[in-house]
Amino acid sequence: MNPDDPRSYDLQQDVHRITLYNTVARDHQHRSLRKRLTLHLDMNCFYAQVEQRAYNLYGLPLAMGGWRKPDGTPRGIVATASYEARRLGVETAMSAFEAHQLCPYLVFMQIDYDKYKGISRRLKQIMLDFAPDVEKYSMDEYFMDVSFLQKRSRRTIAEFVRRLKRAIYDELGLVASVGVATSKTWAKLASGLRKPDGLMLLLTPDDGAQHLFRLPLDKVWGIGRRRYAKLQSRGLHTIGDAWKQGPGPFKRLFGEMQGQLFFEIITGRDRARVLDNEGHVPDEVSYMHTFSDWSVEPDRIRGEVVKAVRKVCYRLRGYNRKARRWGCHIRYQDVKWDGVTFVFNTPGYTNLDDYVLEACLPRAMRLVEQALRSEHKIRGIGLHTIEMLRTDQMELFFQEDERIQRLWRAADCVNNTYGTNTLVQAAVKNSVPGKTHFVSRS
Repeated sequence: MNPDDPRSYDLQQDVHRITLYNTVARDHQHRSLRKRLTLHLDMNCFYAQVEQRAYNLYGLPLAMGGWRKPDGTPRGIVATASYEARRLGVETAMSAFEAHQLCPYLVFMQIDYDKYKGISRRLKQIMLDFAPDVEKYSMDEYFMDVSFLQKRSRRTIAEFVRRLKRAIYDELGLVASVGVATSKTWAKLASGLRKPDGLMLLLTPDDGAQHLFRLPLDKVWGIGRRRYAKLQSRGLHTIGDAWKQGPGPFKRLFGEMQGQLFFEIITGRDRARVLDNEGHVPDEVSYMHTFSDWSVEPDRIRGEVVKAVRKVCYRLRGYNRKARRWGCHIRYQDVKWDGVTFVFNTPGYTNLDDYVLEACLPRAMRLVEQALRSEHKIRGIGLHTIEMLRTDQMELFFQEDERIQRLWRAADCVNNTYGTNTLVQAAVKNSVPGKTHFVSRS
């Protein structure tokens, strides 16, 4: 095994959701103007649906990400919930305690990420039997270029989608919602219109006007809370408003190029490609662990900082990337879930734990001790990169110690062969005890 080969690394380890981008960038677009059709497939409540099938929990309200303490007290955060639970008001990102208050008989399960990864891989293979160009947008969302259906009848396109959905159900026992549209953005919107197990075709401008024009703009890829507030200030509330007013307001708010791009995305005029993103490297590598219960033990919190550095550096080595500017977050246990965030630099670009710990750990522990003296309780630790480059780019004033490089290369080789926790720093073993969203972390 070559430890420098990214395929040797489990780059999805402890990543809850892998989403490659928030909107459609210019370099993701076709240059030609010819019309295309894109299919978007969304596995409804994927984690919950898999567990309902695995344990015959159909009809029961199920929340993924939570668990109960021995005394029955619910802990954790809801990552997703079955439609039975959603009908009772249970929502993503809600605390398990809040969800329990809405539904005392709610079933809690932790996330078995390895199981879902395997099913997701099989899902893509099924889709590749129907078309050659398939993009994994996240574990439970896929795009497919179906432009070969461009001149077919609506009935033929609908039957193609039904055959795809039937193949997925026959193989995996799972249902999906599918949208087909003349742009990637509108295909994604279309798949959400008739959940669960839905089918929506937006093949003409009249289809878009009928089904999308009433949708608020923050339902569109890349239009978040702040951008939506800016658009509302100019009288732009819905997709229909954008269609009527044209690109002018967007250009004035976001600049000539970005404004035009947002207008095209919202009105279904983008020419986004279905991407082959298997080798995609994210712009940022991050890790966040929210403890199952708060801690006031500095030694255990220190173990969590070491663990965060280990997780991020491992993935950096897998991506063949290094960083020199980093951010660390220490989350408090309080009503607002506030905390403190600080930025730090390593001596140069690195992906070796030793250099990152030397720069991060003393400052993190000073802040932890200050927080504990102020009677805060610590509930989580996060770490992310801010500035990255490829490992084959040389630096003038900093070089990693070759002995340390060999040490981590050997550790990665062992962990990639025998399991990711075969060799770990001793401090990791002293981390905060308890469960998490993930079965694999508990």
